[in-house]
Amino acid sequence: MTTERQNGSLYTTIENKIATVEFGHPASNSFPSELLQRLTKELNDLSNNQQVNLIILKSEGEGAFCAGASFDELLAVSNLIEGTSFFSGFANVINAMRKCSKLIVGRIHGKAVGGGVGLASACDYAFATVDSAIKLSELAIGIGPFVIEPAVSRKIGKSALGEMTLAAHEWKNAYWAQEKGLYAKVFETREELDKGLEIFASKLASYNPEALSEMKKVLWEGTENWDTLLYERASISGKLVLSDFSRNALNQFKK
Repeated sequence: MTTERQNGSLYTTIENKIATVEFGHPASNSFPSELLQRLTKELNDLSNNQQVNLIILKSEGEGAFCAGASFDELLAVSNLIEGTSFFSGFANVINAMRKCSKLIVGRIHGKAVGGGVGLASACDYAFATVDSAIKLSELAIGIGPFVIEPAVSRKIGKSALGEMTLAAHEWKNAYWAQEKGLYAKVFETREELDKGLEIFASKLASYNPEALSEMKKVLWEGTENWDTLLYERASISGKLVLSDFSRNALNQFKK
């Protein structure tokens, strides 16, 4: 059941050293600002939790994994400060995932768009189903995937990022995403995904937590500038979303 709460939901369960963080929102698991803030805080808290060796990130329901930014909030942006602040929410989450001392495994059960692709890219390892197609549609609404770009490029490379971004209306299927390095494994069904994920996560969580933490640092070497870069990118998106082009495109998309 997908949550009916307007600002979405976030639940964490901890079992056998594995924290499972599940987010949800009635609008295809999209992110309003409050949910981005709550996810950032939760990841920061888990980073310091000695009872946790590994984090699984998942979303609710059987539809989309994540539809990215909340269209309602994008349309509500009325000035540069508000725009920059909204897009900084995604910067905060990606930086929290990057700096988290625990490895994060993504359970991508369905389609991911925009910020959802960024979220999947910021996972250290990702399991997906054949239904987990991806799309970066930002250019079509007058902005661009500027905040999430470093995370996506780090996983699939600039060339594949360009291919996705410029073909803003095109879906790339799960096997394309696997071939480019975004998904580690792709399963036919959600049941198979969950079985594979359970085996993988229990093995990984049983390893030396200090070794896991050191490995996490190695995986993210060279990203230290993201503490400033992602917020510079947020201001670019914040400015673009105020344009007449974006206003009109967002209204069309909403219809």
